[in-house]
Amino acid sequence: MSVILPRHIGFIMDGNGRWATSRGLPRSQGHIAGADTFRRICEYGCDMGIKSMTFYAFSTENWKRPPEEVAALMDIFRDYLKEAQERKAENAQKGMHMHYMGEREGMPEDILELFDTAENESVNATRTTVNIAVNYGGRAEILHSVKRIAGRVAAGELSPDDITEDMITAGLYTAGQPEPDIIVRPSGEQRISNFMIWQSAYSEFWYTDKLWPDFTTDDFDQIIEDYSKRNRRFGGV
Repeated sequence: MSVILPRHIGFIMDGNGRWATSRGLPRSQGHIAGADTFRRICEYGCDMGIKSMTFYAFSTENWKRPPEEVAALMDIFRDYLKEAQERKAENAQKGMHMHYMGEREGMPEDILELFDTAENESVNATRTTVNIAVNYGGRAEILHSVKRIAGRVAAGELSPDDITEDMITAGLYTAGQPEPDIIVRPSGEQRISNFMIWQSAYSEFWYTDKLWPDFTTDDFDQIIEDYSKRNRRFGGV
């Protein structure tokens, strides 16, 4: 069987809190373990040559979590981005371009500045784009794109009859990237959870009962093997 690499893989990094709770640890320790898994899987996918990877790290709904858990997550983002700054030469050599994907409003300014620095300094890296979805919601993303189009209509630049699906796609955070070929959800859950709901119209899905911190490169290899066996018809025969 020939191996078919997905161009774009989406990862819903689920199960960090349950991983910690099952070990009698604070939920924040699960997020730290999940961040370690993210680093490992991110680098493995880049070495493999995956064109785009999107990691769902923090949704717009996650602000409802306990304040101490939200604060711990924000600290993890800070630590990762500072580490990425220290490793920017290595990441550049790997060809890894980092891209913030989400609403900016409500996010701590220092984290946004760190994301902007990481994105700008890796803009010439073209092997793999790593989208980190933070303060992200799929519906909000579509709304963001539609509002841009509505502004053009209000300005008389565009007629409503001229609006196309491509215009909406062009206004999404993933503009210019391939749509996700496969979306991975660990932790036993089997729902999309407001993740790339426009882009995933024809995505394959891959589920596992493993919690995200237990996810391994062997699991990544299994995803590629399973994806290579799928027959994607996109509504055809």
